[in-house]
Amino acid sequence: MTSVNGGTMVDYYNPSTIRRMGIEALTKELGPVGMAHFIRQFDQGEGDYTMERDTLLAGTTIEDFDRYVAERKEHF
Repeated sequence: MTSVNGGTMVDYYNPSTIRRMGIEALTKELGPVGMAHFIRQFDQGEGDYTMERDTLLAGTTIEDFDRYVAERKEHF
């Protein structure tokens, strides 16, 4: 345990304590919405992006990609 502001003892080895204190500090500094946006940056997501990408792009060539980009540029 270590003492912090005002001599409060904090158990830095307790994940629940650290999580609670972190959320409180982020909320104080960023507000609830800012805190939520900050936390969301660390979301692992779900699924296997590499496998999904390989499946979606199977057979796609660089020429296909170039053609796709050129077609999109025509619309801007």
